[in-house]
Amino acid sequence: MNEHAGLVRRFAACFYELLSLIAIWFICAFVFVMLDGQIEIVAERLLLQVALWLMTGFYLVACWFKTGQTLAAQAWKIKLVNADKTPVTYKTAFVRYILATISLFCFGLGFLWAVVDREHLFLHDRLANTRLIKMPVQ
Repeated sequence: MNEHAGLVRRFAACFYELLSLIAIWFICAFVFVMLDGQIEIVAERLLLQVALWLMTGFYLVACWFKTGQTLAAQAWKIKLVNADKTPVTYKTAFVRYILATISLFCFGLGFLWAVVDREHLFLHDRLANTRLIKMPVQ
C-alpha cells in the first residue's frame, strides 16, 4: 500500500519546503527587526540566525509530530513515519531536525547520502529510523 517516496519526489519536496521556509523566515526577520531595530552588531545577527533556526524547527517538528506532513509534504503526497510506519513521536521529530541540521552544516552530505544508501534514505532518516512514504492518491 504505502511505499517509500522516490528520490526525485523527496528532493522536489525539499525544494518546495524551502519556499515555505523562506516565507516563514521573512516574517520572523521582519518581526525581529521591528522589535530590535537595525541589525548591525554581530551578536544581533547571531541572535536572528538562532531565532530563524528555532522557528524553522518549531514549524517542522510540529508538523511532523501532528500529521507527519508539512505543507510541501502534503503537496507532494509524502508522509514522515517511523520505520515500522507508525507516526513519529515528538522526540523522534526533534532528533530528526537536529540530524538534518547537522547534515546541512556538512555541505548537505546527509541529503546526498540518499544517492548511495541501499534504501535511498537521507542520512538523518537512516539515523532517526524514519522514512518518507508515498501517500495513496484519493
